[in-house]
Amino acid sequence: MRIVLISALLLTAVTYSWWTVVPTGVDANLRGIAVVVHRSGTILWATGSQGTILRSTDTGQTWIPAHIDGAEKLDFRGVQTFDGKTVYVMSSGEGEQSRIYRSTDSGITWEMQYTDRRKSFFLDALACSDETHCFALSDPVDGKFLVLATSDGTHWKELPRDHMPAALPNEGAFAASNSSLLLYGKADMYFVTGGAAARVFHSRDLGQTWTASVTPVLSGEPSQGIFSIVRAGDALVVVGGDYRDPKRNEKTAAYSLDEGQTWHLAKDLPGGYRSSVDTFDAGFVAVGPTGAETSRDGIQWTHIDSPNLNAVTFISGKGWAVGPKGLVAQFVDQTEYSASGEGQ
Repeated sequence: MRIVLISALLLTAVTYSWWTVVPTGVDANLRGIAVVVHRSGTILWATGSQGTILRSTDTGQTWIPAHIDGAEKLDFRGVQTFDGKTVYVMSSGEGEQSRIYRSTDSGITWEMQYTDRRKSFFLDALACSDETHCFALSDPVDGKFLVLATSDGTHWKELPRDHMPAALPNEGAFAASNSSLLLYGKADMYFVTGGAAARVFHSRDLGQTWTASVTPVLSGEPSQGIFSIVRAGDALVVVGGDYRDPKRNEKTAAYSLDEGQTWHLAKDLPGGYRSSVDTFDAGFVAVGPTGAETSRDGIQWTHIDSPNLNAVTFISGKGWAVGPKGLVAQFVDQTEYSASGEGQ
């Protein structure tokens, strides 16, 4: 296979006060982002529509496209890596369009590890705690959400669903940013839903048993609900809204201060539908098609300038995001307060 280097230096970079946009040279709608920070530089993986998988080993200056035979039309919504060399990618779609692949040689060769012919099978998110322990979330199959797991990085199996609360009619999860599934600590797992209700499912034993709590985030229509969840200490933050009406800023974020048992609507809400949220040194960042916000506590959100973004992630204090038309952006922290809450 001939490897083509796409140089971002040949394109014009656009700089916002909070984001530095790094062009990739592709036109795909990017929704998956994974980052590895080394002393020698930052390795980035970005995935999206039209079978797009990109890798950069020089902090986004140049990009190497990876190719999977037979996957040219897949929509890769999720990507996970810890060393930049072993990488998992997840595609979303009905039945066999949802797949999990793994490469152990930086994307030169790939192995398809899992797919399912059932039409209701639809992968929404992929999360790994290390190179061999990973989980994937599917929309309800036979009335309950389905969680896959691997403990050796190769063989995947469905987790038991005897203690999974039943899904409500027309309830599902969203694959907008690969952040509807969250691993936290050694045993906590969360996933979030939308449609009929905006609920948070929580397992304290890595998916063996589950509870579900209702949140005040907008719901009731197939396009409404929670799209992303993050946890910092005992605090949990969720964001979402209505992706078909992205400027609607009604009930777009909620928080919990007791590990997800009870939920409250944020006081100063994000200014529209938000597809992804993550933590950074001074609090939280939420992004979406109409803008982005920061928050110190998940309760009050402050708008920041931003391009159209689908997903955001932070690692070692560095933030990266992806969006439509091959957009990759690096977060530029302009906050005037610290993570301890001092200052502004």
